[in-house]
Amino acid sequence: MRLASFSDYSFRVLIYLALKGEELSTVSEISDKYHISKNHLVKVVHNLSILGLIKTFKGKGGGMRLASEPSNLNIGTILKKLESDSLLIECFSNEGNCVLEPSCKLKKVLKEAQASFYATLSSYSLEDLIVNKRFLETSLHM
Repeated sequence: MRLASFSDYSFRVLIYLALKGEELSTVSEISDKYHISKNHLVKVVHNLSILGLIKTFKGKGGGMRLASEPSNLNIGTILKKLESDSLLIECFSNEGNCVLEPSCKLKKVLKEAQASFYATLSSYSLEDLIVNKRFLETSLHM
């Protein structure tokens, strides 16, 4: 399974905000640190806000921060929200046209693998991803 760059960037934003704590961050700041297009990052931040994962504040001195503690943000749950329309294979959709579907065992195996993938991710929180804060902060020059 390959994550979309949108999901990758979403996790980068969440990790960055988790490291900053209550301090507000801006799209420009994160874009500069991660070398991500500001235009693309605006879309990522907008989506994270819609999902209720971050809070945004407009105006002078505005920015964004996490909507809750990193320990309350489950990685598996977040990824399911971010990748909700991503299908591993065509037959996962109700609109699939695979002629092998009636007798194929691949769908069952891949569904099992996907469930294991999400089960593993669901055993971690955002806090688990920033345990080594000092190293991450140093590498991002915070």
